[in-house]
Amino acid sequence: MTIAFNLALILCAFLALAWSADRFVAAAGGLALRLGMPMVLVGLVIVGFGTSAPEMLVSALAAYADNTGLAIGNALGSNIANIALILGIAALVTPVLATLRSVRTELLTLLVVTLAIVPLLLNGQLGRLDGVLLLTTLVGILIWFTMRARRGELNVTDAVPNPGPVGRTILWLVISLCILLVSAQILVVAAANLARMAGVSDLVIGLSIVALGTSLPELATSIAAVRQRQFALVIGNILGSNLFNLLAVLGLAVAIRPTELGLIQLLRDYGVMTALTVILWLLLLTRQGIGRLSGLCLVMAYLLYQAILFALPHT
Repeated sequence: MTIAFNLALILCAFLALAWSADRFVAAAGGLALRLGMPMVLVGLVIVGFGTSAPEMLVSALAAYADNTGLAIGNALGSNIANIALILGIAALVTPVLATLRSVRTELLTLLVVTLAIVPLLLNGQLGRLDGVLLLTTLVGILIWFTMRARRGELNVTDAVPNPGPVGRTILWLVISLCILLVSAQILVVAAANLARMAGVSDLVIGLSIVALGTSLPELATSIAAVRQRQFALVIGNILGSNLFNLLAVLGLAVAIRPTELGLIQLLRDYGVMTALTVILWLLLLTRQGIGRLSGLCLVMAYLLYQAILFALPHT
């Protein structure tokens, strides 16, 4: 199979992932409401899962296939793309006039989680116990968010306002889940083939092409939201997606297949992700928003990071 054929497979897999993830979230939310799950919990869990469903499935299947570099790269690369590329492009479309106060809880939670994971990485590996710890932390945070939302301290968007008939909902749930699994598997295989043909590592492919593709739903959502001037929603969704990527995507991958992390990955990739999170906090703290110049700088930083990745293909 040629490079062009694998790129075509990746594109088709991205489109199928985006469509099936949207249908799965709608069906899962509808079924949850039919079963009596509180709307607050539906909004937090279903929407949170939906934004990271492509990343979760791709990384889980990659880890199962022993492509741990692809799995780790997808998790970290998606977070880098969310802040640098997606927020940057959104700010170029319309300056994101959000305050730190509007997303304080989400941003502080993400900062704490990002820094708390660093000690787990210092020994150069992530094991199954680390993965279980990350997943358990996510459950605890979701419970905490749910309790705060019940007290009216958080605004939670309803995931599914009008659930359909149970039979049709279950049918869509099964169909969309099958398409999710198949398209994620195709993406993993095609990305691994592309890495070998292009002479770069699975990690680089995960940090670049796969991470960008699985973040496309967030890009479309962010552009639509800034046009409606829903700025806190834009940043809140990005921060929530990054939180799920760190705890659910990374946690699930290493729980399936323990992996080693080199110094390059720790300093370059995790370091860039952490630095961007801190930069976002500073932008919201000092400028109370992300203007077009800041958005341009974020996009340029993302392009520079990608250039560095492919300039060092052996990593």
